[in-house]
Amino acid sequence: MTAGEGRPGNVPQAHYDVIVVGAGFAGMYLLHRLRGQGFTVRVFEQGSGVGGTWYWNRYPGARCDVESMQYSYSFSEELQQEWDWSERYAPQPEILAYADHVADRFDLRRDIQFDTRVEAALFDEHEQRWTVTTSDGATASAQFVVLATGCLSNARMPDIAGAADYKGAIYHTAHWPHRPVDFTGLRVGVIGTGSSAIQSIPLIAEQAERLTVFQRTANFSVPARNAPLTAEERQWFRDNYPEIRRKAREEMRNGIFTEPPQKGAFDDPDEVRRQNYEGRWTSGGLTFMAAYNNLALEKAANDTAADFIRGKIAEIVKDPVVAGKLQPTNHPVGSKRICVDTDYYATFNRPNVELVDLRADPIDRIVPDGLRAGVRHYPLDAIVFATGFDAMTGSVAKIAIRGRAGRTLNDKWAEGPRTYLGLMTEGFPNLFVVTGPGSPSVLSNMILSIEQHVDWITDCLVAMRDRGAACIEATRQAEDNWVAHVNEVAAGTLYPQANSWYMGANVPGKPRVFMPYIGGVGVYRQICNDVAAKGYEGFVMSGSLTAERRTAESERAVAN
Repeated sequence: MTAGEGRPGNVPQAHYDVIVVGAGFAGMYLLHRLRGQGFTVRVFEQGSGVGGTWYWNRYPGARCDVESMQYSYSFSEELQQEWDWSERYAPQPEILAYADHVADRFDLRRDIQFDTRVEAALFDEHEQRWTVTTSDGATASAQFVVLATGCLSNARMPDIAGAADYKGAIYHTAHWPHRPVDFTGLRVGVIGTGSSAIQSIPLIAEQAERLTVFQRTANFSVPARNAPLTAEERQWFRDNYPEIRRKAREEMRNGIFTEPPQKGAFDDPDEVRRQNYEGRWTSGGLTFMAAYNNLALEKAANDTAADFIRGKIAEIVKDPVVAGKLQPTNHPVGSKRICVDTDYYATFNRPNVELVDLRADPIDRIVPDGLRAGVRHYPLDAIVFATGFDAMTGSVAKIAIRGRAGRTLNDKWAEGPRTYLGLMTEGFPNLFVVTGPGSPSVLSNMILSIEQHVDWITDCLVAMRDRGAACIEATRQAEDNWVAHVNEVAAGTLYPQANSWYMGANVPGKPRVFMPYIGGVGVYRQICNDVAAKGYEGFVMSGSLTAERRTAESERAVAN
């Protein structure tokens, strides 16, 4: 049996250079890049297929909020040129098909073990290696572990009294059945009004006999204006990909190519500013927030954009009471990730749709035939929980990770995650995180940020191999300085004013810490490049590979 084969728990331990946790877009690219540099790699994936969040999130209307021609890998020019996206915003089945195509095209599946959850990872200080235990009872050893577990992959199910007694069907948008769900003729309740709810509610409303939406917090949403891509539009991107990708990496704060704003909201007269917002509302998409350069920085400027959207809601929703409930008032627009929708607000004009304000009438309990909120009983045949994720740290927290002196990562992060560059955390040598807390991550085009992290990690491991180093670890001082910098940059914006999942506010008991780095992907990339250029400043490389291991690794690198 070779190191690349799956093995049951009763056979000798498998040994690899790198173990990767997760086979989403990060795990797949890691496997491709590391394998290309001669490293032996094993990927463990809890699902039955590749795709990560796009494997699990199959709810009605699921699609990406970054345009498909940009939400795609850039590492292969042939891949960029050959794949035909059908729509401006790709639906979940098409994104999953793309992930499958990538896995097949680059022969990735032979090094991925599916239906296998990583339960624990233990660092051996003497051997300077990690031992990973998986859900099948097997163990595997590696010099490095890379957590490609995803930022939005640990679904949060709220604790509501009586749920166990409910007789109807229960669904969660992040764990949707891998089969069509038909709500025709049913009384359906959707709990939550975040992105997945905003995408699914219009489609569920078309089927359900009655749909009741239970809203705790109103969210800002802008039209997607989704449409089929023409051959000419696809070709324009293909012809201009080098410059589009360069600008997205270097000049765009969020890694999404658009024309960057050159002025603030009050540099335009009121009518011109309104025309600007109107134009972006008409064209649709996340670039609404790029109308002016100070919308994320100054509350008065932000209010002009928020008031515009609230006005649009009032125009669309016929019942002024319902419109008022749907108009967000407790956070600046964009401080929670702005949603992108198709006919979300108009859905509340349908006679079969009702909105319940949970701040006025909180859910009391779920009962066998529905739920109680306030003084009312709502009969429901099915309940859809669109309650989001334990974001950024939730999937990592589910793994029992022990570093130096047996310290657990959960203990270290009990008051909030601490990293250096979002890549490593002090006390846990040779453990990397892709798009972790302290990096641009969820504030960016995720695939662009994934590629940057994977390239940096791969280059780092090659540099270590060239030096013959066995260990790399972030220093306490570098970590402290980076955490302070992340907090300082966030404090200069409006983002911390919202009780968002960026802050962990959607999970009871989770520390309130602003987790992503908001300085922009271009600035962040340069910082990471400078750190590497200065000999991996802020990291300590230690130990040495034995002559035998160095020879074996060199031979593998040459062979590959």
